[in-house]
Amino acid sequence: MHFLKNLLKQPQRADRDLQQRLYILLTAMADLALLIILIADILLTEHPLEVIVIALVIVFLPLTCYLSIRLKHEKEGRIIMAFTTIYLVMPVTFFAGGGMQGGAIQWFSFAYLYVGLLLTGAWRFVMLSSLTLLAVFEFFMNRVRPDLIQPHSDMMGQLDILVSVVLVGFVIYILVRFQNNMFLVENQKAREEASKVEEMSRSQNQFFSNMSHEIRTPINTIIGLNEMILREDISDEVAEDAANIRAAGKMLLHLINDILDMSKIQSGQMELSLSTYDPGNMLSEIVGMLWVRAKDKDLDFLVNIAPDLPAELYGDEVRIKQILINVINNAIKYTREGSVTFSVQCGEKNGDEMNIVYSVTDTGIGIKKESIPHLFSAFKRVDEEKNRYIEGTGLGLSIVKQLVDLMGGKIAINSVYTKGSTFVIEIPQKIMSTRELGEIEIEDRRTFRRRDKYRTKFEAPDARLLIVDDNSSNLLVATKLLRDTKIRIDTAKSGEEALKLTLNNEYQVIFMDHLMPEMDGIECRRRILNQTGGRSRNARIVALTANAGEKNRQLYAREGFDSYIEKPVSGDILEQELYHLLPSELVRSMGNAEEFTKETMSWMQSRRQKKAIAISTESVSDLPAELISQYDIKVFAHKVVTEDGSFRDGIEIDTDGLLDYMKDSDHKVETASPTIAEHEAFFADCLTTANNVIHISVSSNVAKSGYLKALEAAKAFGNVFVINSHHLSSGEGLMTLEACRLAREGYSPAEIAEALENYAGKIHTSFVVNEMDFLARAGQISSRVANLSQALMIRPVLVMRKGRLRVGRVFFGSKERAWKRYIDSELTPLLDIDTSILFVTYVGLSNRDKELIRSYIDQRMHFDKIWFRKASPVIAVNCGAGTFGLLYRENLRE
Repeated sequence: MHFLKNLLKQPQRADRDLQQRLYILLTAMADLALLIILIADILLTEHPLEVIVIALVIVFLPLTCYLSIRLKHEKEGRIIMAFTTIYLVMPVTFFAGGGMQGGAIQWFSFAYLYVGLLLTGAWRFVMLSSLTLLAVFEFFMNRVRPDLIQPHSDMMGQLDILVSVVLVGFVIYILVRFQNNMFLVENQKAREEASKVEEMSRSQNQFFSNMSHEIRTPINTIIGLNEMILREDISDEVAEDAANIRAAGKMLLHLINDILDMSKIQSGQMELSLSTYDPGNMLSEIVGMLWVRAKDKDLDFLVNIAPDLPAELYGDEVRIKQILINVINNAIKYTREGSVTFSVQCGEKNGDEMNIVYSVTDTGIGIKKESIPHLFSAFKRVDEEKNRYIEGTGLGLSIVKQLVDLMGGKIAINSVYTKGSTFVIEIPQKIMSTRELGEIEIEDRRTFRRRDKYRTKFEAPDARLLIVDDNSSNLLVATKLLRDTKIRIDTAKSGEEALKLTLNNEYQVIFMDHLMPEMDGIECRRRILNQTGGRSRNARIVALTANAGEKNRQLYAREGFDSYIEKPVSGDILEQELYHLLPSELVRSMGNAEEFTKETMSWMQSRRQKKAIAISTESVSDLPAELISQYDIKVFAHKVVTEDGSFRDGIEIDTDGLLDYMKDSDHKVETASPTIAEHEAFFADCLTTANNVIHISVSSNVAKSGYLKALEAAKAFGNVFVINSHHLSSGEGLMTLEACRLAREGYSPAEIAEALENYAGKIHTSFVVNEMDFLARAGQISSRVANLSQALMIRPVLVMRKGRLRVGRVFFGSKERAWKRYIDSELTPLLDIDTSILFVTYVGLSNRDKELIRSYIDQRMHFDKIWFRKASPVIAVNCGAGTFGLLYRENLRE
């Protein structure tokens, strides 16, 4: 008994793995059950054979379990125990224990569970099959050869069955409960481990972020003051030294970014920041940074840029630059003599998208074939013995691979060991200009030339700038870099000091650091803009910070900063930002600044002044492009999901193409609203041009509405207001136009939200449906109802009531007759209809159909403007060709 008690304690030991604990538990429970059966058999005077076999097995099972674990032959021990159960215990207890009239048959349930949990793989299948055959065999023998079975009296048989049922139930309960508890414990351990890993990841990310911030501050001083040296009248030798310092500083910054980005990649937080950029400027900067390193090793640095490269591309310039710097820098590091060749070519073109092919070829040490698969592993360096004297973190190529994959590109490596390597990178990018780059003088950058004497691009002696930073070096750098602009500069080392200055001085622009003691830059900005009696409440405030990355950029956009500058800064960046933000009457362009002015004019026009309120809506609002442009409405696309992929509503798929696709009844089409994360990104983008956003959403009661997601996304901002339109299609569009009118008249966001809530009840949204097949395919009605409606020529009218789409009326007969009756019923003199505007939103109508509908409308009522608007694909999915609606508003009463 002591041995059995000790065996029962073994499954609770945490030092054993889950399978081993279960193995011990199964053995202990089986042994305990057999012990109780043995006692019952003795009391019931069962057949001696059954008593002897059970007694032997009681000793055999724990001994086998103990020895198999001790000798590390658990698998063999499990098989032996299963074999003993099936071929010894089960047959003996059946034939010697009364057969079908005894308790042995009840133990088959336990045997299945026992064998199933005990074994794995092929042995489990074999033993469970054997157990099944044994059950069939015993039932068969009980039927045809009952003489082979030791009979039981009625009382003995009933007692045997009772004991067996209770024991089987109890044992199965214990097994299931224990297994459940073990899984709960293991699951809790896994959650705790995951929590620790997550916390460690957060700590690591915070450490890297803090490290990046702290290192950027001294780099800002080095690069900034070094630029001041380059502006002075200095010798060629000093100028070349200063240029080398600048290149080294940028490389140091690049390494910091690599470490920070590796942390983001590992935690799944890496995001792309797409924008239009000039590839010529980007490539020139890369070459200018790396030719110094090549020159230091006496390497030829050859650059070939295809002249037919588009002059403007759309992509993540920062990440592409990071990829190329890593690959070229790697080539320079592993090349002792010879050359490094950098080439850029145009690849495959597909519509407005082109693969840009970058290749880097070196005459270095090459890569062993077996090492290539490990080339992109973080912190791993191939051929360590040969490369032990070569500097590097081991992060570069790992980041390259991750970033290329993130951009949907590909990277290939061709290498001959001891001869050299070629890296070919293809990245798809959008073409933003038909103008070609042409021949650029990039070769001259490889040989140092005394740079032209610095000239400021503008002067603004009557303008005032406040720079707020708790670091004196940063204040010194920014002040020196801008001194030639003659702008009057004040500095503050804290938020409190800044508030004292803004109370009595009017600043047109404020450069604000974020992380400062006592009061951070975000809080300081809020106080400046709301400062009672403050003279800088209309100042343009720019985040000038060492907090790098897209998430920080989005943070400052959400908080309403007018722009964002990342340290370390250059004079060009600071001057360009001031040129954009200062009132034009305070700025005087200098010398050859005409080209600078021309290049940035289009950007200035869009960002010169942030709007107080931006109005946004969804693609399902079915507004004409003319009105969207006229009111500068931001439109967020819903999605159409087919078997061929997901497409942005109205951008990547149009209504006519979708209707053709849906002619095949086997083609399944669904709609989807943007995700919460996509809403957040959309709102952040809107806030780059406005201080507040009013977002008009489709009714929350409509299937696949984006309202709740938009509402959740708005919580990340303090100045985004999501309005439930209670309508769809052009009814939502009418709500959007009213929001635009209120914003232009100077209403506050809260006032607009309140007014729109009342305005929703004045809008009428309805559609007459020609065929109900699409409603059936969209799951709105059953196919049986659709077929019946088509047979009876039923034309239902769908009406928005309290935000829900309901069947309002039903017309019978031809579509022309139904259309006429629909228009007559909607445009009734009983309603005080605003006749300034009417939307006729339709799906799949011919020109003849539209002319007929217009004639019906003109017969009924005159409107100043009738917009015939093709419904978006998302709307078309649910109603099909031949559907149209009248969407209008009642007159507003004062």
